[in-house]
Amino acid sequence: MRIDGSGTLRASCVLCPNPGPMTLEGTNTWILREPGSRGVLVVDPGPHDERHLERVARSVQEQGAQVQMVMVTHRHPDHTDGSRYFAELTGAPVHAVDPAMRIGGDGLTDGQTLSCDGLEVQVIAAPGHTDDSVCLYLEADKAILTGDTVLGHGTTVIDGDDGLAPYMETLYRLRDLVREHGVRTLLPGHGPVITAPAAVLDSYIDHREARLGQVRDAVAAGAAGVDDIVDRVYPDVDETIRFAAESSVRAQLRYLSGRGELPEGIDA
Repeated sequence: MRIDGSGTLRASCVLCPNPGPMTLEGTNTWILREPGSRGVLVVDPGPHDERHLERVARSVQEQGAQVQMVMVTHRHPDHTDGSRYFAELTGAPVHAVDPAMRIGGDGLTDGQTLSCDGLEVQVIAAPGHTDDSVCLYLEADKAILTGDTVLGHGTTVIDGDDGLAPYMETLYRLRDLVREHGVRTLLPGHGPVITAPAAVLDSYIDHREARLGQVRDAVAAGAAGVDDIVDRVYPDVDETIRFAAESSVRAQLRYLSGRGELPEGIDA
């Protein structure tokens, strides 16, 4: 178990011991609480790891608090498979965009404000990593919980062939929000806290644009499909995560095709 300071007054993290190529050090379960209040909002309970879920519940109890709300940033099992057990432990409803992820809770919509015993967070629709992804803006601490939209290190996978266009829009929107509101911290679903949010979002955007350039170049050089492009653009990719590179290339090809930047006959 790890409970980290996040650079905010209202957020703390319990790290789930599920490290891996796609989860980095593990899933970050965030505990949000207004100072002096008893009510707690838990974000992303994590996988069905009973010891982890019990530690989260116990850490809330040790603060003299109670979980009143749970929400998930997106549907992936390393964020949601523990939701039902955690709801049983705490009696708290689980809110989500995807109806299949809700347990006694409501949907989440862009711009919606969630209130929990004096704590307020604003929902930001963030499609791209998945079509149901959301971020949470904790205005009082100038912090954004990003789920898997922005990670503590590395870049995220686009889950779905049509996700790159909305993902780019999400990145630009988050960067605008950071600049306009002076956001100081990003609290990701995996990896360490980000204390230079504008610079990281710039690097995410630059990285995606550079990859698109590499895909254009690969196609111009004769690559005719996903496998060929992965070999050229991701030559050192570990075979255990090649599927992620293939998913990214399919998303890149769909994005470029939608912009009319690909010749006919390219297999996406």
